[in-house]
Amino acid sequence: MLTSRQRAYLRGIASTYETIFQVGKGGVSEMMCRDIGEALRKREMIKVKVLDNSGYTAREVAEQVAEATDSDVVQVIGSKFVLFRRNPKEPVIEDIPKK
Repeated sequence: MLTSRQRAYLRGIASTYETIFQVGKGGVSEMMCRDIGEALRKREMIKVKVLDNSGYTAREVAEQVAEATDSDVVQVIGSKFVLFRRNPKEPVIEDIPKK
């Protein structure tokens, strides 16, 4: 669970990130969650876009994917959301405020 200070720090970093996944009319699949989990292992933080034709809100998809990948939702803005999962062996993002 992220504190508000950690979440604010990560939101600042995420503003420069590009979206690397899109959720379309197929919704959230097990394979997509596996791919997102792998991306989180390598990058620690990713941005995902939910397309209009998916039939889901970004908040719904963010919570579903976060639960499936054991990650935290950093923010949800419009049709995009940001996920974060710390890699304890090889941290990528430095200087995250302590809890």
